[in-house]
Amino acid sequence: MSIPAAFTIATAKESRTIDAETVQSFGIDEFTLMEVAGISAAKEILGQVENSSHGVFLCGKGNNGGDALVVARYLAQHGIETTVVFIDGDEDLSSCAQKNYGLLNTIANEDSDISIKFYKSWNSFDDSIIPDFIIDGMLGTGLDSHLRGDYPQAVKWANDIAAPIYAMDIPTGLHADTGQVMGTAIRATQTFAFGVLKQGYYLGEGHRHTGTIAFCELPFPHYLKRSASSFLIDNDWLPAASTRKPNHKYETGVVYVIASSEGLTGAAILAAKSAWAEGVGAVILICPRGLLSVFENNLPQIIKKPVGSKDDCCFGENHLGEIIQIVQEKSGTMLIGPGLGRNESTVKFANRFLTKQTGNIIIDADALWALSQQDNWQKPESANWILTPHPGELSTLWGTDFADDMKRLQKVQEAATSHNITLLSKGFPAILGTPDGNTYLTGYDTRVFSRAGFGDTLAGKIAAFWSKGQNPDESCCKALLNGYNKITLLDSNHPEPLDLI
Repeated sequence: MSIPAAFTIATAKESRTIDAETVQSFGIDEFTLMEVAGISAAKEILGQVENSSHGVFLCGKGNNGGDALVVARYLAQHGIETTVVFIDGDEDLSSCAQKNYGLLNTIANEDSDISIKFYKSWNSFDDSIIPDFIIDGMLGTGLDSHLRGDYPQAVKWANDIAAPIYAMDIPTGLHADTGQVMGTAIRATQTFAFGVLKQGYYLGEGHRHTGTIAFCELPFPHYLKRSASSFLIDNDWLPAASTRKPNHKYETGVVYVIASSEGLTGAAILAAKSAWAEGVGAVILICPRGLLSVFENNLPQIIKKPVGSKDDCCFGENHLGEIIQIVQEKSGTMLIGPGLGRNESTVKFANRFLTKQTGNIIIDADALWALSQQDNWQKPESANWILTPHPGELSTLWGTDFADDMKRLQKVQEAATSHNITLLSKGFPAILGTPDGNTYLTGYDTRVFSRAGFGDTLAGKIAAFWSKGQNPDESCCKALLNGYNKITLLDSNHPEPLDLI
């Protein structure tokens, strides 16, 4: 799957490596990279602020401060009143920051039409000034400890002022990998991502501090970006659905939904309708015979295959042979779990089915619970699995509480590769791990999915896309975006799950 480089997500270490290799091996010097980054951000900011406005530029000693100084140079020459504040002094700046400081000084001295004022320490700055906007160039992606010195005071001052804050690469105080707030952190209106997106934007408290994220392309060669293996889920790189008309109905995919028990029939209805809505050729619901009348009334377009006797209202081990025979009739994608129930005989059935069955299987809801009851579950070599746990189910599967998003991300990555499965960890953000080690993250607010029934509709959509020929990664990403897009189009703030189908 080819993903545009703009959607690459990197850790701080990966970002530094890409930067260093571009300079040392590819031959584009550090000063040029800083210039490109700064002018990209400056152009964006100029489109958002008034020509006669006043900006305060908060600068540290490193290259993050250098980025802010480049922005200051361009904005000052477009009539912006510019105040530059060095939080920790203007000595011992990084070489590129020092060079840009010199360029800015030259402009200030040579052009009387430009207003640039420098403060060489936080203590010398008049914090009663109320600017029209603030540029955060204090600390970058290298931060790995709580803010010290005058930085917390500068952060508090910026956050307390009712003015837009533009962060260079990452808001000061936000950990670039975990999204953890290191004591305190800038609450940016907009963050300019230079060269690659940073993992901390999407984990932990990142969403509370980055504001909108504007990607700024740097001349990093794309082959260097491939050292990073995480990506932002976005419609711009997902393949479009095929418009070719099928020769027969089964050519557009078959989905088997193995679901339901007494009192939990709604989950099966949602999953089946969701799969059908994505245009598959056939959705075949396999259910206990005692529940058939419920589905006959609610799912006229869905093929029903009841098993067992009229007295059976949940699955048991005695249904295994009959179900395996049904799913072998036509090649298709299997979804097991919605409303399955946790009856002891049902748990045994689900685990025996998963042990024996080959092919493409999505394991959701109560089927995940059944799997968690095994001490050392293993996927059959000839089966392809997508697991779709919410955070509680993820913890149950591995017997561990995931206290933060970073630990959840690490577990998803490790489990997907070690078990050779595709693992979609629902939550905020949604995290998708794959057998090849690639990871995908949502960049939008998935908390809109936190209502009963969405997990069933999501599982149905994944099954539909997989059955229509998309790979597991694409199927999960497309289902996540499809569900989100439908929610945001609804007028109601509290849509019913059926509205998402």
